[in-house]
Amino acid sequence: MQYPEDNKLDNPVWHSLSETHCKFSVDYDNIKFYLPDYCLFGGFRLSQNNIDPINNYSQHAENFYLVGEQPVLPKNLNIKKDLVCLQMVAESKIEGAPKDQITKLSIEDASKVFQLVNTVQPGYFRSKTFFLGDYWGIFEDGKLIAVTGERMKMDRFTELSAIVTHPNHTGKGYAKQLIAHTVNNIFDQNKTPFLHVVDTNIGAITLYEKLGFKTRRKISFWNVTTDYAGI
Repeated sequence: MQYPEDNKLDNPVWHSLSETHCKFSVDYDNIKFYLPDYCLFGGFRLSQNNIDPINNYSQHAENFYLVGEQPVLPKNLNIKKDLVCLQMVAESKIEGAPKDQITKLSIEDASKVFQLVNTVQPGYFRSKTFFLGDYWGIFEDGKLIAVTGERMKMDRFTELSAIVTHPNHTGKGYAKQLIAHTVNNIFDQNKTPFLHVVDTNIGAITLYEKLGFKTRRKISFWNVTTDYAGI
């Protein structure tokens, strides 16, 4: 299935930071990064002439990701891993999405989201990632036990991210409920939802497919580190 401006998904960081998320951009003309407190992603328009900007950004973030083609790096940096992901896109709203126990999270919940996401998926969620989009959660006995939110945003596309359930509460369908709710909320904004999932995460991929997501392409998240980072 083709979508309007579908080609922008080939370079999601660049286009997010050129459009809806431009205020979160560290812009070096040919390459853009998110402000490191918000997200550790970068994307480039052309692969050439990025040595100095990448080196500059590394002074503020010792561990970050360049998304898309393999980058050419300064000598003091290296690629720790090539995180290969499926880029999946939702084709339509998800019918029967529950609403009763799902809460739209507020700034007062930001620290709870940070703690939960980093408990389950440490290293990706930054201190201000919460402010990139809307987040939805499920509480039990006053504790946040499951969450789903939005990360990269373009004029026509919004990425689902932080799809997390506390290990003590998995298997109860919370992720499915939150994904459905978030997907429908994005469609209500006349945008198309998409997400990225590591290509070996078969369980998550199967769930996304059941909810109507289709794989559009594979895309690499190149994990760049400094030699002295020790990570």
